[in-house]
Parts: sequence; structure tokens; C-alpha cells
Amino acid sequence: MKVNYQSINFNADQKLLDFIQKKMDKLDVYYDHILDGHVYLKVEGSSERDNKVCEIKLNVPGKDLMVSKQCKSFEEAADLSVEALRRSLMKHKDKVRS
Repeated sequence: MKVNYQSINFNADQKLLDFIQKKMDKLDVYYDHILDGHVYLKVEGSSERDNKVCEIKLNVPGKDLMVSKQCKSFEEAADLSVEALRRSLMKHKDKVRS
């Protein structure tokens, strides 16, 4: 799957991008009509510890799926985002079939 990355307020290292790409590639198992994905990584300027935000937008035929999670680390936020997208893809797949 083609994934575009955009990091806001920081520079993402290749290790983080590879981790997210690996997680995103697993979504093809659940729905094989995914066109592409966009990942936005942000560091919020707040004083809270949970200031890392991962937003993922998936383009599928007929619909765009968007998820945003905020956690202590980008890896945790990406993992939760991909899991939420997996559930959304399963629901979308069931709707398309019926």
C-alpha cells in the first residue's frame, strides 16, 4: 500500500516510518481495495505527557476512513490508530457486501 507521511513540528526518523508502514501493510489482509493512506504525525505543544498525535486517513472506493489517536509515544498512537482502522475496514467491508 502506498502511504504518504507528514510530520508536523518535528522530523520523523526512518525507524518510526518503517514501523508505521509495517502496521499499515497488515490492513491489506482485511480489505484489498485500499487505494492509499496518509499519515500525519504531530507533537502537540501542551505540557501533558500524552502529546503525540497520529492521524491516519485511508482512501477506499466510495469512502474515506479517518482515525486520530493521542498517546505518550508515536508507536502506541500508530498501533491504536491501525487497530481502529482495522475495525472500520471490517464494518465497511460488511456494508459493501450487503
